Amino acid sequence: MAIELTDTQTERSALEVEGQVCEMTKAVSFEAAHYMGGKPEGHPYRNVHGHSFRLEATVAGTVKPGEEWVQDFSELATTLNETADKLDHCLLNEIEGLEVPTLERIAVWAANDLKPKLPGLKTVVLARPSLDERCVLVIS
Repeated sequence: MAIELTDTQTERSALEVEGQVCEMTKAVSFEAAHYMGGKPEGHPYRNVHGHSFRLEATVAGTVKPGEEWVQDFSELATTLNETADKLDHCLLNEIEGLEVPTLERIAVWAANDLKPKLPGLKTVVLARPSLDERCVLVIS
C-alpha cells in the first residue's frame, strides 16, 4: 500500500537525494592461504593454513544529478571482485607486498588496488568471519 503525501510539494522535496552525501558499502568473499614466517618452531601461525576472507569497501560521495545514486552497486561489486580474484585461492605470501600477510597489510594492499577505480573510497574492511576478526582501514 502506497503512502499518500498530504502536501506533495513540501514532502517530495524533503525526499530529494540529489546533492546528498551518502556512503555506499559492498562486500565480496574469497579464500586464501598464508603463513607467518619468523614465528618460532611449533607456533601454529608458522604453518600454511587457509581462511575465508570478506573484503568490504565503502565509497562516499554526493548523489549524482540525474543518476539518483553515489555509486552503482553492480560496478562496485565488479571492482571488488577484480581485487578479490587476485587473492582468491592463492598463497598470499607469494603476492608482492604480502610477504607478511597480516589483515592490516592485506587491507592496505586491497585499498591500493581499489583506489584508482574508486575515487570516493573511504574505508576498506578485511575480515575473517569464522574467527570474528576484522581490520578496518580508514582512507585519508
